Amino acid sequence: MKPLLEVRDVSLSYHTPSGETAALSHISFDLMPGEFLAVVGPSGCGKSTLLNVICGLLAPEQGSVLMNGTSVSRGDPRMGYMLQKDHLLEWRTIYKNVLLGLEVRRELTPEKLSYIEKMLHTYGLDKFRSARPSQLSGGMRQRAALIRTLALKPELLLLDEPFSALDYQTRLNVSDDIGKILKKENKPAILVTHDISEAISMADRVIILTKRPASVAKIVSIHLDIENRTPLSSRNAPDFKSYFNLIWKELNQYA
Repeated sequence: MKPLLEVRDVSLSYHTPSGETAALSHISFDLMPGEFLAVVGPSGCGKSTLLNVICGLLAPEQGSVLMNGTSVSRGDPRMGYMLQKDHLLEWRTIYKNVLLGLEVRRELTPEKLSYIEKMLHTYGLDKFRSARPSQLSGGMRQRAALIRTLALKPELLLLDEPFSALDYQTRLNVSDDIGKILKKENKPAILVTHDISEAISMADRVIILTKRPASVAKIVSIHLDIENRTPLSSRNAPDFKSYFNLIWKELNQYA
């Protein structure tokens, strides 16, 4: 099976009048079809910068990013991007917010509108379609943001700490919801997170980055002995603590 995404020897520095700051250094990894990767690393090491390179918002100074064998470009329609904030527009209803990406791309086709209706119903937002974002909980808002992103039918979903603004209980429930949704939709994803437990519970593999300039310190494959694995049930798996200690020990080298 060929990789969906190939990141090869990617390096990037930021240039300012005061000098050069190296952000990424010779990063390489693959993402297979249907796979969920999590990226962890010290604060400020360049995790979000890496996502911006993967989706084409930043061009690497060295190396390449290929998706299905072709280079990614700025605004690549093959990728969906969920940020830390949901960025729902208060003057639009939830339904109108979900339609926004399709409106911008002029892709309001009957097929895609039907797909949105299905997702609103399946993921519990249909009865809130006429509500404003401020009337919804943080978790419901993130579900709406996810549906807005999935409506564009991206081949790969990038998640930049999408649960970080939520309280702990909501964060657990929403990460579990979104993990189940991505599995049901068979959507490959890359999650950037500071939360080791979140990374282990959601991912098939965890990429550990060094301090800046970030390079790949280790890639840990997650194999939890549990039936019908979900992000929430993964936390009760016998091997969960062992993976946590392994990643914690690796990250502590760069504290």
